Amino acid sequence: MVQIKASKPIAKLSKGDIVTIDGKKYEVDAQVVLIDQGKTKEIGIELFDPKTDIDYQLRYFDDQAEETLEFYELVKGVMYQTRACEKIEW
Repeated sequence: MVQIKASKPIAKLSKGDIVTIDGKKYEVDAQVVLIDQGKTKEIGIELFDPKTDIDYQLRYFDDQAEETLEFYELVKGVMYQTRACEKIEW
């Protein structure tokens, strides 16, 4: 399970906020609903590395944020691939 250190609720992350994943800083671009399943929503937090301009996502289900949080990297410009991580903080 990923260690999470939160300074505010994950749903409150917004454009310009900084998220640190395994010691590397990423900037939040947006937070969007990926899938609305009625009782729960899959949320994507769009991130980018300001040094390399590579895009990433944190995904979670709004009713179980900490238990479902996953980290993805955009590869080949069209597909997100899961990346392992141990610690996420914001």
